[in-house]
Formats: sequence, C-alpha cells, structure tokens
Amino acid sequence: MKILHTSDWHLGQSFMGKSRLEEHQAFLAWLLEAVESENIDVLIVAGDIFDTGTPPNYALELYYNFLTKLKSSSCKNIIITAGNHDSIATLKAPQQLLKALNVHVITSGDEDENEIISIYKDEKLEGIVCAVPFLRDYVVRQSLSGETIKDKENALSLGIKEHYNNVYKEALELCKEQNIPIIATGHLTTVGSKASESERDIYIGGTLDIDSDFFAKNFDYVALGHLHINQRVGQEHVCYSGSPIPLSFSESTTQKKVNIVEFKDKEVKVSELDIPLYRPLLVLRGDVESIVYELEKIENKETWIEVHLKDDNPVHANQLIREKATELELILLAVKIDRVEQALHSSDFEVISLDELNPLEVFERRIEQDCLEDEEFTKKLITNFKNIVNEVQNS
Repeated sequence: MKILHTSDWHLGQSFMGKSRLEEHQAFLAWLLEAVESENIDVLIVAGDIFDTGTPPNYALELYYNFLTKLKSSSCKNIIITAGNHDSIATLKAPQQLLKALNVHVITSGDEDENEIISIYKDEKLEGIVCAVPFLRDYVVRQSLSGETIKDKENALSLGIKEHYNNVYKEALELCKEQNIPIIATGHLTTVGSKASESERDIYIGGTLDIDSDFFAKNFDYVALGHLHINQRVGQEHVCYSGSPIPLSFSESTTQKKVNIVEFKDKEVKVSELDIPLYRPLLVLRGDVESIVYELEKIENKETWIEVHLKDDNPVHANQLIREKATELELILLAVKIDRVEQALHSSDFEVISLDELNPLEVFERRIEQDCLEDEEFTKKLITNFKNIVNEVQNS
C-alpha cells in the first residue's frame, strides 16, 4: 500500500491582498501527476483545505475539479479531514455525494461521524485509517465554570488522547489480528514540533501535552496537519507534510514537500517528494543601498518581495526602494522598518498592513497605544481576548 500525505492547502488564501490562485492551480496539477507517477493507492489531506470558513467560489471549484479528476487516476481511496480553518458545514454539505467517488470527508469527529476507514485493494484489506480531524472543544471536553487556562489545556490534552485511544480500539477490532497497518491523521501542534509564523494557536492557551511517543505507540504512521513545515516529530513515522506553497515570508526559504508512505505489511518507509515552486517569496534586509543592489539582481519578475529596512533616513529610503521596484517592474508587497529604528519614523509612512497581522496582534498594538500602566490588567485583557478569538474560530 502506498500513501501520499499532504495538508494545509489553504485554497482561497489572500496574501497581503494578492490571490494565490495560480500557485494552487499549479500545485494541484502537479499533485495529480505525482499521484499517477508514484502509483498512489491512498491520498490523505490532513486539514485546512481552505483558508477560511467561507472560501471564494474559485477555491471551491479548484477543490471539486481536483477530486473529480482523481477518479480516473490510480488512487481509489481519498481521505480528507477538516482543519481549524475549515468550515464543518462547507465540507459536510457534499459529503455523501463525494462518498460515491470514494472520497471520505471527515469534518468534526463527533459521535455521528465514522472516523474508521478500511482500505481495500483487490478485495483484500490492506490497512485501516483512523481519520481524525481537528477536534474542536465541544467534541473532546465539556466546559466547566471556574476553569483556569491550565485546566482547559489539561482537559483538552486528556480529551484528545482519549479520542485517539478510542478510535485505535475500533481499528484493532476491525484488524482481527491481521498484520496490517493502522494509520492515524491529526490536525494539531505536537510537543517538539517546529512552527513558522503563518500558523495560529488553535486551542485556548495554545499548548497541548501530546508528543510523538503518544502517537507512535499505537499507530504505524501518523499523518499530521496544521504546521506548515515538512518534518518528522521525534519518531520516523509521526510526520507533518507541511503546506504545498509558502504561506508567509518566514517560509520563503523552505522547500515544500509531500510525504510518500509505503507499507509492506506493517513495515513502513517514509520519503519526501519536493513540490516545484511556482512563485518565489523573497525577504531582503539592509540599508537602502544594499536593498537597491539586491532588487537589481532579481530576474523572476513574479517574485513577491518583503523588505526589512535599516537606514538612518527610513522615510526617504522607503520612497527610493518603492520607486526602484516600480522601475524594475517588481512586486514589492511590504517595506518594514527594522525594530532598532525609532518609532517616530514608522508613523511617517505605511510599513505594515492588516493583512500581515492576526487579530491578537491588532489587539495588542491597540493596547500599546493606550500605554496602560497596570500590567496585570493588561495581561487579563489579552487573555480574555485570546479566549474570545479561540471560541469564535472553533465555533
């Protein structure tokens, strides 16, 4: 049995006002070819198919067209689990229709959904997938009045572990002592994993006490999503595939990949397949002279550029850099002042847009403007705001 593991497509993403449509089209075309060339039996997409709960129509069209084309490929088992960015309603609406194409869509993991998927090849049971999506609070625990943040974190960790233990027990019953692999999916942050700047906390407090050893003791491969960097966490068979395109400038130098997982009975071999880069993201740092020099060296006019400026006269330098980028027909998305520069200069021109900030960062910047002197009160404000944001995102 051969599996291709991918995640975090974020179809429909708007990146600082720019559409990622062309990049996602290129990736999905490549993915179809990879499924065929690698003779894939099972495709697993471990969450965050869409960037928002209300994806634009073109993103939905990309998704459905891709799944339709897969029907004529070698891959006869497609498993899609929801991530924290995905709307349960959006993914669930065509659930039964997609099942006719052998596309299994698991949205919430509540008691009404069957997360256990049996993989057959030539009528022989080849493996079992415990298709666990992003587990929202209401699925894994009940809120109690008077709970502290630490209480909530502990309850979530215990609830998620219990959920995985239960689906594993169900899978064991189906195995009937056959020597076949049990695979799990997940959409969460594990202890010891490496994040980039483009992920956000998906649970209150942001911390789960779940590590690779917990997964490794039961499952023969764990296909994880949420983190955008391809990585193995502690164990060779507990893996994030990462996002197929860079979702922030912090990922500009990261090679994007999918995981190829091959099983012979329960023996597993995991390898990575590099995804071609359609549009480069480039970060330039320095003073005006060094930045202009680097701009003149750029050959690919489709590159998206972010500048981190450190100059004695940032206002004038910003203007020169933008004029040079226009002259060279380059796509300059942002000029940011190095933090060592005085804040006085940053108010003279726009260096950051709301597209670059998450809600918590906007809230924290607003608080900074009020210069609140009571640190404890400030901390409580931020904590309460984080709780509200998490409840809205997980509802």
